[in-house]
Amino acid sequence: MENSHYKYVGKRIPRIDGPEKVTGELKYMTDYHFENMVWGKVLRSSFPYARIKQIDISKAKELPGVIAVLTHKDIPGFNGFGIVVPDQPVLASDVVRCTGDAIALVAAETLEIAEHAVSRIQVDYEPLSPVTDAEFAMTDSAPLLHESGNIHSHVTIKNGDTEKAFAEADIILENTFYSPRQMHAFIETEGGWGVVEPDGMLTIRCPGQYAYRDRLQIARALALNPARIRVVSNPIGGAFGGKDEITVQIYLALLALHTGGRPVKIHLNREESVIAGIKRHPFKVQMKTAAKSDGTVIANQVRAVADTGAYASLGGAVIALAIEHCCGPYKVPNVDLEGFCVYTNNGIAGAFRGFGVNQVCAAIETHMDMLAEKLDLDPIELRKKNVYQKGDTSSMGHVLKTSVGTLQTLETAENCELWKNRNVHKQNITEPWKKRGIGIATSFHAVGMGIGLPDYGAATIELMPDGTFKVGVGCEDIGGGNSTVYAQVAAELLNCDIKNISIVQGDTAETIDSGTVTASRSTYTGGKAIAAAVPNMIRILTEAAAELKNVLPENVLIGENEMYVLEEDNEHIVSYGDIYHYLYEKHRSVKVEGHYMLPKEKEEIKGSGGAPHHLYGYLTHVVLVEVDTLTGETEVLRVVSIPDAGKVLNPQGLEGQAEGGAVMGIGYTLYEDVLMEAGYHKTTNFTNYILPTIRETPFIETIPVDSAEETGPFGAKGIGEVVMIPIIAAITNAIHDAAGIRIQHLPATPERIFTALKEKQTTTPREIRNE
Repeated sequence: MENSHYKYVGKRIPRIDGPEKVTGELKYMTDYHFENMVWGKVLRSSFPYARIKQIDISKAKELPGVIAVLTHKDIPGFNGFGIVVPDQPVLASDVVRCTGDAIALVAAETLEIAEHAVSRIQVDYEPLSPVTDAEFAMTDSAPLLHESGNIHSHVTIKNGDTEKAFAEADIILENTFYSPRQMHAFIETEGGWGVVEPDGMLTIRCPGQYAYRDRLQIARALALNPARIRVVSNPIGGAFGGKDEITVQIYLALLALHTGGRPVKIHLNREESVIAGIKRHPFKVQMKTAAKSDGTVIANQVRAVADTGAYASLGGAVIALAIEHCCGPYKVPNVDLEGFCVYTNNGIAGAFRGFGVNQVCAAIETHMDMLAEKLDLDPIELRKKNVYQKGDTSSMGHVLKTSVGTLQTLETAENCELWKNRNVHKQNITEPWKKRGIGIATSFHAVGMGIGLPDYGAATIELMPDGTFKVGVGCEDIGGGNSTVYAQVAAELLNCDIKNISIVQGDTAETIDSGTVTASRSTYTGGKAIAAAVPNMIRILTEAAAELKNVLPENVLIGENEMYVLEEDNEHIVSYGDIYHYLYEKHRSVKVEGHYMLPKEKEEIKGSGGAPHHLYGYLTHVVLVEVDTLTGETEVLRVVSIPDAGKVLNPQGLEGQAEGGAVMGIGYTLYEDVLMEAGYHKTTNFTNYILPTIRETPFIETIPVDSAEETGPFGAKGIGEVVMIPIIAAITNAIHDAAGIRIQHLPATPERIFTALKEKQTTTPREIRNE
């Protein structure tokens, strides 16, 4: 932070442009406190669905220490936000659709005063009957939650002749799968701070996933020129998609306009984060799959319903991506696929790592395992028989033009130690009531935004006075390690030591618009943009060195951390520091840009909502589990993660992603579920939301396959989301291998497993599997 008039408590820090080491701890934006800071609080709805008859803020304003109390009447611009459809009110005026809806804002001298003031705001509600079931929401009997209706989006893809295929099939499986509402559970809850600078610039420092889009939405609500707003969205204490949407940025901006130039801070506690923050979409997936006796999958029929909660956020894109991926990386010639994204009063659902693919992968990969079992085929052989490769036609009906590593991942799984010695591993038990099983699943995930959406990369490279380079990329680092990859790419192409590269991310004053950090796209697009900027910087360095030594540019070579100038029998070294000062004296730019557009497919599949994508990452998981048949408890003992990330640029970073994704998938499969009842959150914090800890983290082995993507930076492609997708079905398939039960309602809690084991003793397998 540039302005010296701020007084910091503790160590004085002149800028906050990235994580700072203070007393040995990594500090993020929500960790900072200031002597003259104002605290902000948000009043949320008391009901999941109600009309607002009156809002009385008089008692709150009378409280000593209160600086401002704001309602919808104080919004100078558009009272709404949302990435695709701005259907969520900044501050509700006439109706609330979930308990996360904001109604009023308070700024006060202390947090305690702000909380007290919020409690003194009186809202007169007319409660309405909440809509909590997505299937009911689609019926004519349900009240309309939005004027457009309760179905936010509907996608359909049809290819081939499914009726004929089912008639000719040797085997048909038909099942219904349910998946839970998962919490992002990031360490740093939503928060940040804002201030009006002495020059009138509004600065918002709030962890997010797209600073330029946040700035646009702030400007729209404030009726303010975006050029007068600076948004700093990096560093971030975890996101996973949960900070893709607006969180508190607009609230900070509104309050900052009413605090007389004092910085205002909002930081949600965990309970408020649970209620107001977005979650993973709960899905109901009905799937019918047909195959021939040799294991060839010939048809797949899918109906998926996603509960997006009170507002759209990215629900339409989530259901579209789910339908695009619901047949897996397989050649299925006949498909009939349908997806619904539905409004309810169950909080808000939005972007989350995997973006809808997790829910449908659990279904198709369970069916693949069931087919293998019924046909007495090896589950890997069955998958290998049906997977597509580069140049093949997918189930969507489009030709795969980029790298496809599914077959390589399956072959690697087939030869990994865990799979080859699976019988030994399954017998290695100490208690006879415990059973071990090994499961496998494979999946894929698109890289990029898809057809019809802007998908660009942009980067700047600036020569600094000390001869180092500052690389600016708008895409934030949400834990995926793209900052390290950006430094690697820049250092490699500039032929300099990586310590001479500094990275700036997520700052509208320091970077140009580089698109969002989502859709597994940031390494690919950011790396390509840096690669596009490097030749421009090398040209400037070469020309400047030539002018300094009065030689032709062709006599200048780039060396390691410096330039070499050749003169007949002599060789001169020109440092980058010398070049900077020469250019600075000449008033010439030492900053360049690079731009890149991610390739798109030329034609969208009718009714798909944006499919197909041009590029995908692939991954196979092999999992060893142990099931306690007396309690239903399941423990994941070992995981083999086999990703196709193209060319691996940072092996350690890839391992971190693979391990983190696996643990997140374990939590999603076995423990996690935000329970709701009548529109209210029964799960409010980590005391009743079970997360895997280090005690539940198994040994995870990462074995990447080499499937270089020729269009990517040094052959790389995105992998951040697929790392948590197939492990879900791999675990449930392993549970079946261990205990002979199929879990089709996640999470696979001890209660559900115990109940299934009891039912197995009194029911036939056919009845259990609902075939």
